[in-house]
Amino acid sequence: MPILSQIFLYPIKSLAGIQVQSWLVDKNGLRYDRKWMLVDEDGQFMSQRRLPQMALIKTRIEQDHLIVSAAGMEDMRLALQPDGGDDIEVIIWHDRCAAKIVSKQADEWFSEFLNTKCSLVYHPDGSTRQVDQRYAKRDDQTAFADGFPFLITAESSLQALNEAMPFAIGMNRFRPNLVISGCDRYAEDSWRRIRVNDIEFRLPKPCSRCSVPGINPDTAISDKETLLMLSRLRKWENRVYFGQNALHDSLGELAVGNAVDVLETGSRQPPVNVEF
Repeated sequence: MPILSQIFLYPIKSLAGIQVQSWLVDKNGLRYDRKWMLVDEDGQFMSQRRLPQMALIKTRIEQDHLIVSAAGMEDMRLALQPDGGDDIEVIIWHDRCAAKIVSKQADEWFSEFLNTKCSLVYHPDGSTRQVDQRYAKRDDQTAFADGFPFLITAESSLQALNEAMPFAIGMNRFRPNLVISGCDRYAEDSWRRIRVNDIEFRLPKPCSRCSVPGINPDTAISDKETLLMLSRLRKWENRVYFGQNALHDSLGELAVGNAVDVLETGSRQPPVNVEF
């Protein structure tokens, strides 16, 4: 039977994530996942696509604070429940969202490390960002994730990719929230509904990948091999795919070791050959 083997959350969009053994699920996904985000002077979200060195900024949670750290910088402490801050409209792909600026000190910290003027914003608890209605229900929402509250991958799928690679890469390159073990390679391509610890998930579409999987999260240096192999093995309609976007139908708690029940399957998405 498939098992939930790893859980990751990414408090600040596109920075290093946190691996946990158990975590609460709220209306936006894993609690505190993508609740914060860096934006440029135009309010556009910032990511490793443009600034790979964002991968080198680490995050951890201690009691009621989010701790941000990076080489050569003093640790910065942020309240997990931020209050106040100036209102700002931010842009994530085609969405315009309400946000609040954290503080001048946070802006200076990130601007110094990234050598780029930017602001740290957070997603207010009372704000709602609706998920793309082509794939979601009316009340589905997320914070500052690219588009969906969850990304699900399988250990066997990474193993299959690594078997074809000249060197092994880690799952953290794909920035999943939930990693599943005990299933066939790319089994997740055909999953439509699963249940983990009484929380049901819908998997409406595969996740198309950009340049981020080609970035080594430990060095922020890009390689060509990862994206070339993904293009060779996982390309469909001029995009490459790895993992499945997911939406949750209830709240609760997830823990490593939870059984994963596959409730519904369908045709593979993307419809690519997985026998290699």
